Amino acid sequence: MELKRLHVGKTLSEAAIHNGVVYLAGQIAEDATQDITGQTREVLGHIDRLLAEAGSDKSRILTCQIYLADIGEFAAMNAVWNDWVAEGNSPPRATVEARLAKPEWRVEMVVTAALR
Repeated sequence: MELKRLHVGKTLSEAAIHNGVVYLAGQIAEDATQDITGQTREVLGHIDRLLAEAGSDKSRILTCQIYLADIGEFAAMNAVWNDWVAEGNSPPRATVEARLAKPEWRVEMVVTAALR
């Protein structure tokens, strides 16, 4: 089975594709000055872009892990998520509070999806 990586850097690849599944690296907002709503929208945009590049889309997400710097922002993040997620295709998901690598980051998401 072929293993393909997208946007390979020294530390990580943004995605790996193997055996009909795409695995995304944790996605964070590049503009960390935004509030949780803005950062969540940006992160979901990164996920859309990477899934499309890999040959998938949000309706094919198998699982999502969400890390919040402040679990008190769960409702605001979830409101953006609910507007974005493909209707009828809400994936299994976990959301936890975690100290992220940079204090200005509010949310990080890790997605695994099936290819089309």
